Amino acid sequence: MRRVTVFYLSSITLAVLGQSVAAIALPLIVLTTTGSVLGTGAVAAATAIPGLLAGLFMGVVLDRINRRTASVMCDLISAASIAALPIVDLITGLNIGWFMLFGALSTLGDGPGITARETLLPAIVRHGDISAERLMGLRETMTTIALLLGPAAAGTLMGFFEGTTVLWITAGTSLVAGLMSLMLPAVVGSSSVEAGHGTKLAGTGWSQLKDGWKVLLTSRFLVGVTLIMIVALVTIAALQGLLLPVYFTMEGSPELLGFVLTSLAAGSLLGGLLYTVAGKKGRRRAWFMLGICGNAMGFAVVATLAEIWVVFVGAFLLGFFNALFGALISVLNIERIPENMRGRILGTQNAMIPAAAPAGIAGAAVMVEFMSLQTAAMIFVGLWVICVVFALCSSAFRNLEKSPPEEVKEV
Repeated sequence: MRRVTVFYLSSITLAVLGQSVAAIALPLIVLTTTGSVLGTGAVAAATAIPGLLAGLFMGVVLDRINRRTASVMCDLISAASIAALPIVDLITGLNIGWFMLFGALSTLGDGPGITARETLLPAIVRHGDISAERLMGLRETMTTIALLLGPAAAGTLMGFFEGTTVLWITAGTSLVAGLMSLMLPAVVGSSSVEAGHGTKLAGTGWSQLKDGWKVLLTSRFLVGVTLIMIVALVTIAALQGLLLPVYFTMEGSPELLGFVLTSLAAGSLLGGLLYTVAGKKGRRRAWFMLGICGNAMGFAVVATLAEIWVVFVGAFLLGFFNALFGALISVLNIERIPENMRGRILGTQNAMIPAAAPAGIAGAAVMVEFMSLQTAAMIFVGLWVICVVFALCSSAFRNLEKSPPEEVKEV
């Protein structure tokens, strides 16, 4: 494995690890510092709109400048925003306003940082002398490990250190992630515009963003992938964020929720390893059908809410097939998104994440309140089944063999 690949995988693993630690530690620090549950929610809400806007417009920037440089800048923004909290705590003390300010600033680095790393993928494949299938399998495996370690590390660190001290470690992971990206050769981050091989972007940032949307909406493949991604985000967020917590609370075993999420992650880890080893074998259509149908099966098993052990098995299956499907879709995105539009298209897709997950949780809450837990679970299963039928019948997913993207002329 070449150093380019090692540096890339190290960077994304450290970034995900830092974000997963912060996702657990930061709400606890806000709650213990302010003593306000409402304030904790306000801090989370304050990050939504900046994250959405940054995700959208950073795509235009990524199609203009060196993408490696952009990735490093995003990590430095994330690190500085998190590190500022313990500094302010030492000087003046923290309140809700400070948490909201630096929480919003950190989203300017976190979301765009994800997009920046994804725009680098075709170059990592070329310069790292690695197949897209193996790279995506390794990425799924490494990020799953980070997601497994993050919450455990956060809980352990919160036990050993007081107050905002833990945030120094979170900021450190973002800083080292940026240094790993900086170790990549500059040529890896060169966009077609920067390298002089593509059409120079013209017009305002808004018009360039609309050009990206036009390409996305006129591609049956990209529209299909985006719809599947939104449905997956909504349904899985509803499952993890509300349906399972309510189920285990009703069963009198809320402590088992963490073990179910661990089962989900264990399935993802195994799925990522399988795709790393065997992703290039067989036809992609077969992998596609296996992944999306397996996803539906795993979700349906969990949604039965029959017995606790059944939920555990379903979570493992859901994680396993979700990793297979996610890795394949990432490979297809590498090949089919035009190089000169990668930032704008991926930025638009990733910007939907902050909105889709809360929508799923809110929808599930309304259904449970006015219907029942089982009915709500079955409705989300039905939504996922409709998505599967669409994906299997859509002409956009019939031929998935390698197809290099075309360069798209700017409007």
